[in-house]
Amino acid sequence: MTDIRTSLDHVERLTAESAIQRLLSTYTHRLDGGDFDGVAELFQHAEMDVLGNVVSGRDGVRDFLEMGLQVHADATPRTWHTLANVLVDIAPSGDKATSASYYTVHQQTDGLRLQPICTGKYLDEFERQEGQWRFTRRVLTLHLVGDLSDHVKGSNEEVVSRSAKS
Repeated sequence: MTDIRTSLDHVERLTAESAIQRLLSTYTHRLDGGDFDGVAELFQHAEMDVLGNVVSGRDGVRDFLEMGLQVHADATPRTWHTLANVLVDIAPSGDKATSASYYTVHQQTDGLRLQPICTGKYLDEFERQEGQWRFTRRVLTLHLVGDLSDHVKGSNEEVVSRSAKS
C-alpha cells in the first residue's frame, strides 16, 4: 500500500517544479517580446548578476535592461531565447528552490542574418511566498559569444572582457 503522504510530496514537488519552469519560460517570452517592465516584475524581489553587474528590484532590473539592450523598430530586441537542460531542485522545506539551465539566444535584424549570438547558463534561486514562487536571485554566465553588435549596447570586446572577469 502506498503511503498517501509520500504521494502528496511527489505532487507538491511536481507542482513546484512546474511553477518554476513557468517562471523561467515567462522570462524568455517577456524579454524576447521587449516587455522589460514585465521582466522587471518577475525580478522585483530578486537580485540579478549579469557578468558581474549586479542589480536588484523592479526599477534596477528594468533600468539595466533598457540601458544595456538594443531595441529595434518593432520594439523588441529581435531575439529568441531557448532554455534547455533545466535542472530544478526543491529544498526539503518546500519553500526554496534552485535551478540551473542552459540558454541559447538567436537573433535576426535588418543587418544580421538569423544566427545564435550567445550561449550560457542561468543559475537561479527561488522562494515560495503566500503559495507563489518567485525569483530571488539570478546569475547569468556567458559560455560562447557570437555577434552581439545588434543586441547589447557596447562592443563584443566589452562583453567578452566582462565575461572573462566573472
